[in-house]
Amino acid sequence: MIIKGFSDFNKLDVVAATKIAMQKGKNSVKAQAIEPGKYTVILEPTAAAVLLENIFFGMDARSADEGRSFFSKTGGKTKLGDKIVDEAVTFYSDPTNSELPASPWSGDGLAQEKTSWIENGVVKNLSYSRFWAKEKGVKPVPFPNNMIMVGGKASLDELIKSTKKGILVTKLWYIRTVDPQTLLLTGLTRDGTFYIEDGKIKFPIKNLRFNESPIIMLNNLETLGISERVLSTESNQNYLIPALKISRIAVSRP
Repeated sequence: MIIKGFSDFNKLDVVAATKIAMQKGKNSVKAQAIEPGKYTVILEPTAAAVLLENIFFGMDARSADEGRSFFSKTGGKTKLGDKIVDEAVTFYSDPTNSELPASPWSGDGLAQEKTSWIENGVVKNLSYSRFWAKEKGVKPVPFPNNMIMVGGKASLDELIKSTKKGILVTKLWYIRTVDPQTLLLTGLTRDGTFYIEDGKIKFPIKNLRFNESPIIMLNNLETLGISERVLSTESNQNYLIPALKISRIAVSRP
């Protein structure tokens, strides 16, 4: 099930959430193993969030300038202004967003403003602390207090119906960094993983390991779902994230 967060208690539908959890538990009985390989994968928003936040956390200008992150380039340059993912991808932060309100101030007292981080696949901003902004002679850009990914119009059911063969992933966990320079991550599925065939869920799958970079993943993006407020099960931070249909993700047995 999607792990949601709410600022308005009236939006919490406990009955609906419980029914989804019960149904996924029931449908996960007698899970089958599948062959390792590359599959079309639908990541529910909770699963997508724990991968995407590794991009968000890495958008620090100092790390990029010093050659320590994915956003670094040779010669002391950064990927600011470069297209790094599919043009359908846009991330921004906005403390006034009604669905994901956040503090108007950063941890070091800077005012938070609506800020575009990745727009149509292009890196528009990196975070500059007061110290690093002074070193570089630029305006400070505080690290965001929230992050929003612009979604599409497809429901989860529509994403499933449009899939000839693939995998539906409810949640991911135990995310670990393999290579910070490429943002290569590894982790496991959990709480409901299902095989899709001819637009229908056919059977439950035994949990899988993935080795993938969210950057590569967002370059293989097929369809965006509707953005939903979800809680990361790794960092406990809230985001507005859509379900993602990705054309090729490599999976193996745990």
